Amino acid sequence: MVRIIMHGCNGHMGQVISALAAEDADVEIVAGIDANTEKKNGYPVFSSLQECTEEADVVVDFSIAKAVDGLLDYCGEKKLPVVVCTTGLSKEQTEKLQETAGKTAVLKSANMSLGVNLLMNLLKNAAGVLAGAGFDMEIVEKHHKHKVDAPSGTALALADSMNEALGNAYTYTFDRSGRRQERDPKEIGISAVRGGNIVGEHEVIFAGTDEVIEFKHTAYSKAVFAKGAIQAAKFLKGKPAGLYDMQDVIADNIG
Repeated sequence: MVRIIMHGCNGHMGQVISALAAEDADVEIVAGIDANTEKKNGYPVFSSLQECTEEADVVVDFSIAKAVDGLLDYCGEKKLPVVVCTTGLSKEQTEKLQETAGKTAVLKSANMSLGVNLLMNLLKNAAGVLAGAGFDMEIVEKHHKHKVDAPSGTALALADSMNEALGNAYTYTFDRSGRRQERDPKEIGISAVRGGNIVGEHEVIFAGTDEVIEFKHTAYSKAVFAKGAIQAAKFLKGKPAGLYDMQDVIADNIG
């Protein structure tokens, strides 16, 4: 049994994770942390980690960026493993996250979906074979109209996984409207679409001469990210101090 403190429990993702955890016999949310201390589930809710009286194995964080500093301070001091799902962290916070990983187990990933992270592995293999054969590589990502960053962190992570397999020899192109020239063979194009309530869609295109190969991941609800966060919590229990990501979770499941 993995005992979880849900940091940001009354937010949308906190509630999705709470519902999934209630159906999972291997995990239990023993407490929630939120500025809104309304008790929406069967566990107690505290306004801060310092006020929490429950013992736990892992903290799962789906809150807001400004709450992450206090979270990392607490987990580092208590040697409490933490899954950080909050996005939009500053450079300073990313450095603090790495510092905290020297004191306790920290898991951070650009995308918590197991499917997306498995796709990254597939793309490394595909890029290693197809780029050398002259295939051009393009990524098209689609999200809801309220998403403010573009391209998505996941699209960049997918591009990074391909570029890593190619010795980081490729550049990224986000906008071709300001130039009139042939496509650079050493570039990965990334295009962003924003509209409606699209949860998340990422399509990776390998375009060669007379053939096209496509890889695509579609998230139909945010539950896929919640499921990944729960898997990450199971993985992180009892792990030594260090910085982990969802690739480690996948490798553990395969092993």
